[in-house]
Amino acid sequence: MTAAPAKLLDRGTRLAAERTRLAYERTLMAWVRTATSLISFGFTIYKFFEFQSGKGEIASASSRLLSPREFGMVMIGTGLVALALATIDYRRNMTRMNNEFGPSERSVAMATAVIVSVMGLLAFVVALVRG
Repeated sequence: MTAAPAKLLDRGTRLAAERTRLAYERTLMAWVRTATSLISFGFTIYKFFEFQSGKGEIASASSRLLSPREFGMVMIGTGLVALALATIDYRRNMTRMNNEFGPSERSVAMATAVIVSVMGLLAFVVALVRG
């Protein structure tokens, strides 16, 4: 249950503020989906080529601009940076909304973003350490 705003708002303003908050939630969830795709795609590329190189089916990586491991790490890093920037933007907007219209409930989208960030960091560390 949300706390009552500091000032009394008419129904239309209250509903407009709630729609805006929900739009920010949807936008953050879209960024979480995008970051999850980038992180999982990068980690999959890394693991697939690691598996293939164990079979001896991969040519020398010296002729490539980026090795599969480096490409996977770039993809994971891109997902993490995108998620971090989206989270910062979300927090900035929600702080502004809370200052103007009063506090709101805890965000499930923010909790999901934190979980995906932790998992992405673990994937990045695994790719970095196992190189």
